[in-house]
Amino acid sequence: MRPLLPLLLSVAALAGTATRAEAALPLVYCADASPEGFDPGLWDSSSTSNATHPMFQGLVGFKRGGTELEPVLATAWTVSPDARVFTFQLRRGVQFHTTPDFKPTRPMNADDVLFTYQRFVDPKHPWNQAVPSTYIYPQNLGLAQAIEKIERLGEHEVRFTLRSPNVTFLSTFAMSFASIHSAEYAGQLLKRGEGSLLNRRPVGTGPYQFRSYAKDDVLRLEPHPAYWNGVQRTPKLIFSISREPSVRVQKLLAGECHITAPLRDVDVAALQGRKGITLLQKQALNISYLAFNLKRAPVNRREVREALDIAIDRNAIFKALFPRGDALQATSAFPPVIPGFNKTLKNEYDPDKAKRLLAQAGYPNGFAIDLWALPVARPTNPNGQLMAQLIQQDWARIGVKATIKTFEWGEYLKRANNGEHHVYMSGWSGETGDADDFLTPNLSCAANRTGVKFCHPEFEKLIDEARVTTDEAQRIALYEQAQVVFKRERPWMPMAHSTVYIPIRDGVKGFVMAPNGSVDFGGVVRE
Repeated sequence: MRPLLPLLLSVAALAGTATRAEAALPLVYCADASPEGFDPGLWDSSSTSNATHPMFQGLVGFKRGGTELEPVLATAWTVSPDARVFTFQLRRGVQFHTTPDFKPTRPMNADDVLFTYQRFVDPKHPWNQAVPSTYIYPQNLGLAQAIEKIERLGEHEVRFTLRSPNVTFLSTFAMSFASIHSAEYAGQLLKRGEGSLLNRRPVGTGPYQFRSYAKDDVLRLEPHPAYWNGVQRTPKLIFSISREPSVRVQKLLAGECHITAPLRDVDVAALQGRKGITLLQKQALNISYLAFNLKRAPVNRREVREALDIAIDRNAIFKALFPRGDALQATSAFPPVIPGFNKTLKNEYDPDKAKRLLAQAGYPNGFAIDLWALPVARPTNPNGQLMAQLIQQDWARIGVKATIKTFEWGEYLKRANNGEHHVYMSGWSGETGDADDFLTPNLSCAANRTGVKFCHPEFEKLIDEARVTTDEAQRIALYEQAQVVFKRERPWMPMAHSTVYIPIRDGVKGFVMAPNGSVDFGGVVRE
């Protein structure tokens, strides 16, 4: 794990700029879902992050295959000893994409950084007045409350000052939502009254630029000809969108795509040993869970949530969904490999106790609720419908009648955020290797804007204290205590941490799996 807080952190620029080489072949990625949009600040799903990542960049990034930070649009930075002041030196000569509707007149500078972040923290910002927006991840992190001020110290220097220390804050600059937008492009859109186009016709600084998009079908990208780190050899990067996992596998076998979204457990055996295909694998920083709507009866009762949790036969579910046996049952809110994991927590299966808890809560004869099945396959939940059916059977044994519902992926997310569910399936993949990356975006009061999610004073106090603590042993102890509260209150029913398998065809060079199973196509070629 990287140091939590250097007293003074300064990183040199990335070495060199790649030279243009002979063009490689087009590269096709079989994606599992459509992006919700192309403004990274608006969304927090993996499908959107994967689609926007080739086009956008942050001040810093994660080194391939790990959680260590490296310079991207900032060449160097310093962090004050009290973890409140973060100062960045910006890379010079970075060009934004040119499109049929926009031709930048200047390279990236401090104005672009201020525009990007001030949208998140200032409701009265001109952009937010003209284009009312919900910035999901920034709001879940509580950025508006955390950031005291953002200053332009010069054309290529910016400073962020926090209201209180945060030893995890530097890593937020590497996250997808923090990708830098062109203030010039945004200003032109506002003048034309077309602010919504920022989410539909993206302009970034990344190695690839937007070409065209057809929802649920295909996203086409082309190399950015003025990319600061060298023009990509791959002439076309294509996202072929196929919701059905079996379709993605068949396309891979037929050579219609060259990399796919992570496989279901059942598809791994079908591809192992196949000539011309390599299976990459990694025990990812991920979790699947079922989340309760804490605003709706009867699951707003703690006893009811505990009853529903301990009525689930996880062993049977794992035999059905993870026959390979390389997934782990989740007992807490983040994986065991992350420092601070509480090893004392266990899952329980006790239908008789579940019935007693329901009776104590005033439901001796059970009740009816809805159970939302995940509409897309994920490594941690390869078959949402099957998981829902097995849980439905378990709950029926304690008198609870569950009606299974599902929706198209974008609609599913929107309705869940609106709190239309009793229980819905979800998941999370971390990027930093830090417990806060799982807890604050999902389980803090900042993430609970509508009352649907978790907001508990005891839990909040513990994770807030951990965020300002530089002593690693003390942070670990605080996270262990927070997990005890989590397990007692049960806002989630944790299900699985999985190994992620991504297949690639021979000829693909330079692809490296990320710890969270996301994809990065910068420098990847097919020869």
